[in-house]
Amino acid sequence: MTKIKICGITNINDALMVTEFEPDAMGFVFAPSKRKISPETAREIIKRLPLFITTVGVFMDTDIAEVNNIAEYTRIDVVQLHGSETQGYCERIKRRVIKRISICDEDKTETLIMKLGKYHVDAYLLDPGSGSGKIFNWQIAAGIDLPLIIAGGLTPENIKDVIKLIKPYGVDVSSGVEQTMGLKDKEKVKKFIEAVRSCYQ
Repeated sequence: MTKIKICGITNINDALMVTEFEPDAMGFVFAPSKRKISPETAREIIKRLPLFITTVGVFMDTDIAEVNNIAEYTRIDVVQLHGSETQGYCERIKRRVIKRISICDEDKTETLIMKLGKYHVDAYLLDPGSGSGKIFNWQIAAGIDLPLIIAGGLTPENIKDVIKLIKPYGVDVSSGVEQTMGLKDKEKVKKFIEAVRSCYQ
């Protein structure tokens, strides 16, 4: 079953609301963003989350020592890297790693495979806009046998199409389940998670 990550959690009320619908993972942005959260706030939220929700910290071109320190302090489970980090950088992270692969309009399956081949990490996040809510041509990822996580413009209305076409390891949503920037919408979160899980019923 495709895993579900709700990203861009900024406050405890949203975090607790999201847990009602039992996502597989929850994301906290430590990179420059309007959804950026402090390590202190993230740590307090993570303390109150159910044990079986995987927590993910999002970073971009951050000093390796700082990433590892924040990961240790907040107790996040996974580090997600959104910048120009190299394979060598990824190997020095003391957590499991998701590497964001930037997708552009010109990409085809062949160019995507070349981009993926530069990294040996735990999973690959395919995202055209790094939190912009932009959709990419999902067809180019169909048939690639790697742990792919799809992001960018996902909503309760289109998520079934993504899963049917790609059958990804995971899907990652932030703006698609918000009421305003940084604040989650309960009904959208509910519909998104229900839509993903209905694909397997």
